[in-house]
Parts: sequence; structure tokens; C-alpha cells
Amino acid sequence: MSNLPHKSNWIDGSHQQPTHQQIHIINPATEEKIATIDSTPLEAVNSIIASSLQNFSSGVWSKANASTRFGVLSKAASLLRSRLPEFIDLETQQTGRPIREMRAQLARIPEWLEYFASLARTHEGRVTPFKGPVVNTLTRLALGVVVQITPWNHPLLIATKKIAAALAAGNSVIVKPSESAPLSVLEMGKLFKEAGLPDGTLQIVSGYGRETGKFLCESPFVSKIDLTGGLATYEAIAPTASKNMVPITAELGGKAPVCFFPSMPIEKGVKAALFASFIASGQTCVTGSRLLIHSDIYDEFVKLLVERTKALRIGNPVDDKTQIGAVISRTSVERCSAFVSRAISEGGNVLCGGEPTSVNGKGFFFAPTLIETKCGSDLACNEVFGPVIALIKCQSEEEIIKVANATSFALGVSVWTNDFSQAHRVAERIDAGIVWINGHHLNDPSSPWGGFKESGLGKENGIEAFESYTKVKSTVINYGQEPTWFDDEVENARYG
Repeated sequence: MSNLPHKSNWIDGSHQQPTHQQIHIINPATEEKIATIDSTPLEAVNSIIASSLQNFSSGVWSKANASTRFGVLSKAASLLRSRLPEFIDLETQQTGRPIREMRAQLARIPEWLEYFASLARTHEGRVTPFKGPVVNTLTRLALGVVVQITPWNHPLLIATKKIAAALAAGNSVIVKPSESAPLSVLEMGKLFKEAGLPDGTLQIVSGYGRETGKFLCESPFVSKIDLTGGLATYEAIAPTASKNMVPITAELGGKAPVCFFPSMPIEKGVKAALFASFIASGQTCVTGSRLLIHSDIYDEFVKLLVERTKALRIGNPVDDKTQIGAVISRTSVERCSAFVSRAISEGGNVLCGGEPTSVNGKGFFFAPTLIETKCGSDLACNEVFGPVIALIKCQSEEEIIKVANATSFALGVSVWTNDFSQAHRVAERIDAGIVWINGHHLNDPSSPWGGFKESGLGKENGIEAFESYTKVKSTVINYGQEPTWFDDEVENARYG
């Protein structure tokens, strides 16, 4: 047995005995093994789903009143806020992201629990304008057992977004965090139990996506799948979900354009580009991975951007001075290198970076990279998920819009201009689920998050997410319409 600490599955209100098959968790900044987790087999998955189904059917949470759900989620928010330092340390260790980034991100996560707690307490049904002496009430009911597949790039944030919405609506939840960075999510079980969530309402199951995740998504007893991942993962689970009549919310990725117009001061624009492109070492679905720069400012903009990019501090993520941390794995380093090689072969011009690096000879690091390229190139169209950024010179507003729309992704875009009319004109014409004007990476629990085209289906955040975890029951109450179908007054009958 390993001497490493083990984080086992959280099932029915406690951490279970470790499974025989275990997975090592690697700190990507040091390449050290820091923990082990369970690799959950099919038999255990089926047992967990059965337990979750029993929990839902019991009504202990699904039938709990709104004030109870509000109280539990609100207390969970308070507990999480009081324990942020331990979660920040875990996130930094397992993702290799700079601790300064993790402090900023995790400080906001309790807001999602508070927001959905409030929705649970205040969201109301409605009465439709049904014709005649009839009252038609619409009520929202929990779906049942829902499965959530969460990623490694924002482990706690994305898991909390999904968990909060699903629990607020009254569902029983099974979460499978990524096998690359599951530790912080596995710790959430104890926190929710302390907040008063009934045992078995939230199950946290670890394992490989191709095994444990697949087993969960193929179960006919699951009522919804919520996935953040890649298009290949969606394509793998969609056929079975379709056969089982299971709805899917899928957040699948992006190739976000960051559009710079001449009215934006160069200094401010360059700061915006650095923030959009290199937060989390470019490992976010809305990374500003395509900088579309108007030709009137291109040369001056790029000169300063290259200078600032070269000055970014790569280092140990636990150092407060570090600005660029690790990518998640050696495979990610190799993927970044492959994109650079293809960009060069297509005539791209590497302005800075372009190579793997290390800190004290260790870690999965890749230097922040800027490459001049053209619309339609591999780098301009496909998601790197790393700090390799395409720069594209555009001659006009019309060309910026055309290039921005020239990929199969449509998640996020930012438009940087001080021309008010232009801002709205461009935002209206770019095809994306999220448009920021003079901002990037802005997020709020009330703001729907999700894209179009190959970026996915459905929304996280907001009332839209809450309602996606419910089904609508229509109750039609006749208080004055007499049945007339088989009497002599057929012309007065109501039907259909």
C-alpha cells in the first residue's frame, strides 16, 4: 500500500474504505505524487446510483421545503468561506495554478451557494392565462438522480456551480471530479454534511472518465447529465443518454476571440490581453486564445504585448510573486509543443515563448507564447488549452467580426473599444453565448454561462441552470366548465 494520503469516495455521508484500484494524483508543478484516490468499478457505481435513487425517493431532500434547502446551502456557503485556506492549498497543489489566482477565484465560490440558496427560497411557479373557468398551475419538481462530470481546470468552482443548482432544485447528486484534480471536491462531502444535508443526497465518486464516468452516464436510473469537458466526451455519452431519454447540459470548450479596436488605449488593451490569455496558463474554456487586433494599432500593440509577455514571472505556484504556473500534465506540455510546431509549418511567426520550461528542473511548464498567424490556421481554429496564443492582424471592423465567427466554437468573446456604438454593433454580430465589452473572464452566479455551436448545450449559472434541474408539472383545475362532449350541446364542447 502507498504511504500517500488517500481521499476515498464520499458515499452516504462518509468516506468509504479505499477500493483495490487506486489512482495517483500528481502535483504538476513539482511532478511529485501527493495523494491517491479510488478508481471506482462498475459494481460500486451501480450500488451508489441505487443508494442515490433511494435517497431521492425517500423525499428527505426532494420533498424538503424551500426554507430547509435555503438553510443548508446558506450554511454550506458560510462553512466554505471559513475554510477557504485549506481549499486554496489543495487547489494550488493539484492544479499547479498560482496561489494568488486561487485565492481570488475561491473567495467567490461561496456566492454560488448563496445565490442558489436564495433561488430555492424565492423561485415561484406560475398560473397560465388558460381560457375559460379553469385555473392552470405550473410547478417545478426535482428531476431525480443527476450525474455531474467536472473538469480539472477549475475543480471546486465548476463542481460548486453544478452542485448548488442541482441541490437547490431538490435533486440527489452524484459528482465525478476529474481524476487529475479531484482532492478539493472530495473534501466537500464533509462540509455539506456539517451544513445539514441528509446523507446520500450528495455522493462524490472518483475514477477515470473512460471507466467510472462512463458507467455513471450509461445508467438508465440517471435523470440528467451535466458535463464540462471535451467534445469527444460528449460524443461518447450522448448516444446512450439519448437512448435513455436523459437531458444533457454540456460545456465543451471554446476559442475565444479578444477584439481590439483603435479607440482602446494601447496600454489598457495589452493589460487586457495578458489577463484574457494567460490566467490559469491558458487552461480555461474562455481563454483569450485569439487576439484580433485592428491594423491601425497592430504594430505598437504587439510590440508592447511581446515585451510584457516576456516579463511574466513563471515560478513555483505557492510563491505569491508567481504569475504563470504549470499546465496540468506532461501531455499538456506535448500538446502545446505540437500546436507550436504546426503553427510554424503553416507559416506562423513565433514572437516569444514556444517551448517547454521548468522550475528548478521540475514541473510541467510551458512558456507564455505569442504566434502571428492567419484566420483558418490550425492555431486560429482549434483549442490548445494552454498558454499558446494566436495573433491575427485585421484591417477593419468587418474583418474582425468575420474572423471572430470563423471557428466551430462560440462560447465567449470580448470586445475592447471606447466607441459605444461600435461596441454594441460588434457584440450583436459575433456569434457567442457570452459577450464581454471591455472585460474578460467576468463571471457571476446570476449570469447564464454557456455557448453555441460546438461549445455546448444549456447553461450554467442563473435561473436557467436552476430550471434545467427541474421538470414542469401542469395542473389544470376546472371550476366551472361542464362536460358536454356526449350531450346534445356538442357545439359547446371543449376538446384538444
